[in-house]
Amino acid sequence: MAHHTPPRPRICPACDGFASVHITTGSRNARGHLHTITAHCPTCHGTGTTTRPTREGARA
Repeated sequence: MAHHTPPRPRICPACDGFASVHITTGSRNARGHLHTITAHCPTCHGTGTTTRPTREGARA
């Protein structure tokens, strides 16, 4: 009986695995801390991996 292993997740080609970043807005709060927002990769939705190959390039 053969054992089937699930496909290994691939690193997202759009973000190279750096799926979420924090970006400073430039303003500070009363305690002096920088305000930040979080941005997620639109291709992998913030996971950094993908199970299927994504096609890059122009779509017709």
